[in-house]
Amino acid sequence: MIALFIIVVMAILVTSLINIGSDADEGVNIEVWSLRAFNAANSGADAALAQLFPLDGSAPNCANVSNKWAPPASVGFSGCKAVELSCTTLTADSLSLYRITSQAVCQTGVCDAANTGNSPCLRVHRSVEVEARDSE
Repeated sequence: MIALFIIVVMAILVTSLINIGSDADEGVNIEVWSLRAFNAANSGADAALAQLFPLDGSAPNCANVSNKWAPPASVGFSGCKAVELSCTTLTADSLSLYRITSQAVCQTGVCDAANTGNSPCLRVHRSVEVEARDSE
């Protein structure tokens, strides 16, 4: 009877440890994909700033900022889709302020309507907002 009790308790402990390990793996996956999405959104904001303030010194204009930016085909951006960009001009007194919003989505697995639950889907969305002003 004691041996049966010990076997049951050990089985419960092993099951608990397996679940803890699985949860830790899932947490690491979410952290990695979150970082990829954040970096893609941040890179999109950098690209928008480069379009808003061109190197030729011309006046900043939100019309020069495209609404999409495609991450490069590198390992760090694997699974990340085109970044949605928006630029808004705000005026305070005589100062022009620019707000750039960059949104990125990174995913792995089958994340469409056809997914019947057989393939796991992990989708992470991150948004970065940057404000800048003209130096004049």
